[in-house]
Amino acid sequence: MRKTLGMLLAGGVGSRLNILAQARAKPAVPFGGLYRIIDFTLSNASNSGLSNLGVLTQYKPLSLMEHIGDGEAWDFIGRMRGAKILPPRTGEKDSDWYKGTADAIRQNMDYIGTHDSERVLILSGDHIYYMDYSAMVAYHKSRKADLTIGMMRVPWDQTHHFGTAIVEGDFRLLEWEEKPRQARSNLASMGIYVFNTDFLSYCLQEIPEHDFGKNIIARVLRTHKVYAYIFDGYWRDVGTLHAYWHTNMDLLRPEQSGLRLSAWKVYTNLEEEGRRGDRQPTRILPTAKVSNSFISQGCVIEGEVTNCVLSPGVKVLHGAKVAHSVVMHDALIEPDAVLDHVIADKEIITGRRSRIGIGDAGKPNQRFSDHLREGLTIIGKGAQIPPNLVVGTNCIIYPQAGASAFRAAEIADGETVS
Repeated sequence: MRKTLGMLLAGGVGSRLNILAQARAKPAVPFGGLYRIIDFTLSNASNSGLSNLGVLTQYKPLSLMEHIGDGEAWDFIGRMRGAKILPPRTGEKDSDWYKGTADAIRQNMDYIGTHDSERVLILSGDHIYYMDYSAMVAYHKSRKADLTIGMMRVPWDQTHHFGTAIVEGDFRLLEWEEKPRQARSNLASMGIYVFNTDFLSYCLQEIPEHDFGKNIIARVLRTHKVYAYIFDGYWRDVGTLHAYWHTNMDLLRPEQSGLRLSAWKVYTNLEEEGRRGDRQPTRILPTAKVSNSFISQGCVIEGEVTNCVLSPGVKVLHGAKVAHSVVMHDALIEPDAVLDHVIADKEIITGRRSRIGIGDAGKPNQRFSDHLREGLTIIGKGAQIPPNLVVGTNCIIYPQAGASAFRAAEIADGETVS
């Protein structure tokens, strides 16, 4: 890995995560109680022996930049090591933001040029997985490839979400289809690329296109050596609300799911401003009932918690019941409140005897039917749910919504409060 430079694309908008990504980049969304989504790629990079990593930010980058800091939390610090934040660039016009993955790398070729690298490992910061990139780089070298693409088999009904490849017996690419309606292969791209540096420079100079998957790969696979590196471990795209919730739930069944945080050596920045890494120990009182849940430091549990992932500082008070939910930092669940199949962002308050996630899961959200239809209810950061309020399923409560935003005693299935 000594001659390999990492470039981590972390500027994603994450629009399908709806209000969870309203004020933060998708890779900065909290995950699994203690972590952020980007922690998995950063930890993989460190554990794989990568010494230098450029992190490309763009959409609302502040929380992400504060989280990464100087990279010390992932051991990217030292005379020959580093994680460099590469802020948003503009082209000839101020409105020329990154137009795709290739365009993002193209606008940062000056950073790549400052390193004596033979290869560039291009990564995405918005997936949950464990991978040894050094094995992929060794595979790339053994094939004498110009480009190697990390790929895995996906269910056939999911192929339309990915770039897919038809390969020879030695996994050299023959054909490429970008998000096909009728796929001929279920071998899908993970958005992980190893380029020879000179070949990357050639592609970005000679092919004036914006995206590796949509534009460049199909143009070069017949004239250059492009191979698939087959990955068969745990990998999840958490780009939708249901996928995000489901992947959090995978934490609670590691034997079945394969998501094993303790074995993966996932690191995070506990010293980041506002995260309060020195929280008090978790308190589980005699009145509490906790079953199959991930409870972080600093939580106070007086009520019932079943099949949940709770971030630091969550309080579930006497008589409250929280089930099948993801609840982020410093949320307050007041006495006798009920939450079922809820994703709650930081610092929310659910009033006494409120009931959230109660109803028929068959009616999708009216405003965002393509985002929310599986029966979850989403509460934005800092929202305050009044006492006794009933909130149905597939509902969205916008960040900072206060008592005045709720004009009825019940929020029906599929409604949005903004």
